[in-house]
Amino acid sequence: MKNAVYLDFSKAIKEQGKEKIEEKYGNLFDMYLKITGYNAYQEPMMISPSAHFSMGGLWVDYELMTTIPGLFALGEANFADHGANRLGANSLLQASVDGYFIAPYTIANYLSQEIHTGKISTDGVEFEKAENHIKQQIENFININGTKTVDHFHKTLGKLLYDYCGLARNEEGLKFAIKEIKKLKQEFYRDVKVSGKAEAMNAELEKAGRVADYFEIGELMCYDALTRNESCGAHFREEFQTADGEALRNDDEFQFISAWVWKGENNEPELIKEPLIFEEIQPTVRSYK
Repeated sequence: MKNAVYLDFSKAIKEQGKEKIEEKYGNLFDMYLKITGYNAYQEPMMISPSAHFSMGGLWVDYELMTTIPGLFALGEANFADHGANRLGANSLLQASVDGYFIAPYTIANYLSQEIHTGKISTDGVEFEKAENHIKQQIENFININGTKTVDHFHKTLGKLLYDYCGLARNEEGLKFAIKEIKKLKQEFYRDVKVSGKAEAMNAELEKAGRVADYFEIGELMCYDALTRNESCGAHFREEFQTADGEALRNDDEFQFISAWVWKGENNEPELIKEPLIFEEIQPTVRSYK
């Protein structure tokens, strides 16, 4: 299999016995057999690397509400505990805890104070402007009537990010990706084909809106990676590594949160640096060997 490493359990099975390994990982092995047709008890398990999630996370208070009153951020959308990370199990745990145990109570706390607010009028110019913008976007998607599917653009964008802003990236590749994403976005708005109608349930239309958003976040991820002349955490710049291949971080210059401001369709985004201050524990280099 291309782009895969192999996890061999033979030594562990020999030392601990198959029953012990089955007790620990039986469910995982069963899923692997169902998906691939291979028995991981008998041959090495193929592990395919994937691109890290977009990491960051929105600030939330103790009740998981953002700085916008009434807007809550749950799971990986927020920064807390296991949020905004790339570990699948932690992601699932965070989403489950936030959604099942916390949000039903904290959102209720907020709503209990809003019960006397009454109906909010939608006659304001802001509502009209937002509604007209969405209607125009939907109409544009339907009327383009091009030759390439939404999935085509989704997969092409995904491959660009996987190849040039994935597990490892470099300056040349990131600059190339930014140019290619801009070109692909222009092609999308010129040649995408969204089947169906705007007035009915339309999965392709919904998908088109999501892919349109992906162009913006994908391009921004590349800009952000390009400004970070260091390797740290999930960000590994090939130009910045030690002699033995470990991440070479630069806390003196890059110990800050990157917040980006959109400056218009054809302009580069503006970087706002929010310094990170560590009082109790200082960041240290971590070796993965």
